[in-house]
Amino acid sequence: MSVKIKICGMKHPDNINELAALQPDLMGFIFYEPSKRFMENKIPNIDKNIQKVGVFVNQTIDGVAATVLSHQLEVIQLHGEETPAYCRRLKEMNFTIIKAFSVDANFDFSILKAYQNACDYFLFDTKGALPGGNGAVFDWKLLEKYNLNKPFFLSGGIGVEEIDTILQMNIHHLYAIDCNSKLETAPGLKNIESCKIAVNKVKL
Repeated sequence: MSVKIKICGMKHPDNINELAALQPDLMGFIFYEPSKRFMENKIPNIDKNIQKVGVFVNQTIDGVAATVLSHQLEVIQLHGEETPAYCRRLKEMNFTIIKAFSVDANFDFSILKAYQNACDYFLFDTKGALPGGNGAVFDWKLLEKYNLNKPFFLSGGIGVEEIDTILQMNIHHLYAIDCNSKLETAPGLKNIESCKIAVNKVKL
């Protein structure tokens, strides 16, 4: 199965439409108010082939469900301290769930086992001051400690140059590459030319 590409942190309608024309596999929208990339607008109508991912941080179940329905999201990404039980409740509502984890040298991969049946995908991001969008990579060799079969998204400071390295590594169970801040000219505003290069590298 070929690796997919997700571009996250979209905010401005015109920029969203420009990116949609490039046909990334997934597009992420952050529904966490403290974020500089908080999605305040209504998501414009985009191609149905692009999955819309809503990113949430420690939101209530009802709040997540209401936002999903309001914006017609296909996927929920949980980027806080959500428990396996919390994830399972949303999954039982027939939502596709990505559970994000912040990784550094001290990350305990054994905690993932409790989440294995509570979500559809994991997401590994770089541990930093913010829940996401810190613009830094972690040591991808740490992924050698990952011994589950659950496919995952790889995030954290990934731009055009990093994509080449990731694809050459042939990482086991990698489902998608997740790009955000490295493709921006300002928080929430993507450089379309850089995005075009990134999408083409992954999809061609």
